[in-house]
Amino acid sequence: MGARAGLIFWVYDGGMPSSPPASTSSTTGDDRPVDLAGPPRTPAPAVRGAFLLATCQGGAEAALCRRQEAVLPAASKAAWRRGMVTFRLGDLDPPDDLFPDFVFARTVIRSLGQVVAGSEPERIAALRSLVTHATWDTVHVWHRDQRLATEVDPEPIRAALLAAYGLPATTPAIARPGGLVLDCLIDAADRWWVGWHRAGTPPSRLPGGLHPLALPADKVSRAWLKLDEAIATFAIDLRPGQRAVELGASPGGACQRLLEAGLAVVGIDPALVDPRVAAHPRFEQWRMRARDVKLKHVRGFDWVVADMNIDPRSTLESIGRIVTAAGAKPAGIIATLKLPDWSRAHELPGWLDQFRGWGFAPRARQVSTGGREVCVCALRGPRRR
Repeated sequence: MGARAGLIFWVYDGGMPSSPPASTSSTTGDDRPVDLAGPPRTPAPAVRGAFLLATCQGGAEAALCRRQEAVLPAASKAAWRRGMVTFRLGDLDPPDDLFPDFVFARTVIRSLGQVVAGSEPERIAALRSLVTHATWDTVHVWHRDQRLATEVDPEPIRAALLAAYGLPATTPAIARPGGLVLDCLIDAADRWWVGWHRAGTPPSRLPGGLHPLALPADKVSRAWLKLDEAIATFAIDLRPGQRAVELGASPGGACQRLLEAGLAVVGIDPALVDPRVAAHPRFEQWRMRARDVKLKHVRGFDWVVADMNIDPRSTLESIGRIVTAAGAKPAGIIATLKLPDWSRAHELPGWLDQFRGWGFAPRARQVSTGGREVCVCALRGPRRR
């Protein structure tokens, strides 16, 4: 985690999906290198915007605002709608690629304001008047509330904006690292929020920070999709031949994703996993509860994965028992912490401290494919005493 100009933000090491470290010629705010190779950066707008706009899962607004107060206290809450909050920046002028550690934010952009009009051509014209900056690398268009998806198709809007700003119709929606993005958030059938950002973190390269994949038909559960997004979001370097253990494995979606990455996997769960997973030659199931596993058997795993439908304290207790066992030296943890209700979100800093106490450096994010939960990726680091 790095600090710059009084801001706290996450620095991600890879692209989408995970990639090896690149050659560098500069550093981030926490002195970790960033890749400046590639095409020259498109200049940012002269009119930068006086607000940040952050989108989130509906219901997570209060949790997002509590994180803002902790990591970006100089900003102040402004407009608030389901799935979206804006923050007045005041005297702050953060970096173009700011992605503060809000945890519950799917994407964060600089807001330039709203356009409201009765027809799409009128809204396009109003947006052109509002956004005078002429040069963009791509355009992101997405819904504030997915219930609008049946009413408003974002693709014709994106096509019209690409044409309006002279971009080819074939311009990819996924931004390249460092690309300058024009943002259009569909708030209602007749109202859009407009802004911009520079792509940096993996989620910031995606429209709305939303994972671009739907659950493939051959996957056994949604846990496959959540883990797939976590791997991309945190640039997790899973390597063929590594070993992983999943606590609460049934029906086996996350195990299936780990197997596809080339890992050998042990699933721990009293309930049987899907036969498609159970039949894999690199899979083994231990039919028991995580707390009943003999600790001498948990040595030699590179990754500990957990996505259990229990209270976060119980999940952490199960993980802690495994990763602190004598001889256990996993390189990382990928854990989903379920929130029984949104009021529990204020406990997150304490939960992350437990990972640090075990000797891991945690990063947290509410992935877009998950429910009322937080995904934590924690890599082994110096143990805090």
